[in-house]
Amino acid sequence: MTETGWYWGKSPNSITSGGATNIKYALELRTDGLLLAREIMVTLNGWSDYVFAKNYQLKSLTEVEKFIKENNHLPDVPSEKEVKEKGINLGNMDALLLQKIEELTLYIIELEKRIKELENK
Repeated sequence: MTETGWYWGKSPNSITSGGATNIKYALELRTDGLLLAREIMVTLNGWSDYVFAKNYQLKSLTEVEKFIKENNHLPDVPSEKEVKEKGINLGNMDALLLQKIEELTLYIIELEKRIKELENK
């Protein structure tokens, strides 16, 4: 959506039923059905780069496996029950999924080092 694009929602002084207006004042959009958009912009206060910091405490794969067996989902990721009850924040979920991808990357790097060690023996 452009800054002056179409939207449905509330403005500071009224409820807008749709139309071209200044998006800076759009506060809310609710639907009980499909929402179709070409793009969605989400602003966040942080991102997942902290995973690559030297002091990041990456769980061992044994810890992750134990958590999965006990909880049926990944650590830090909401359960299916939580998602059904509360929904998800798209921006936060994207950041969380990136965190998990970055953690997987660290595991793969470590596994590659172990494989090379074994090959050199």
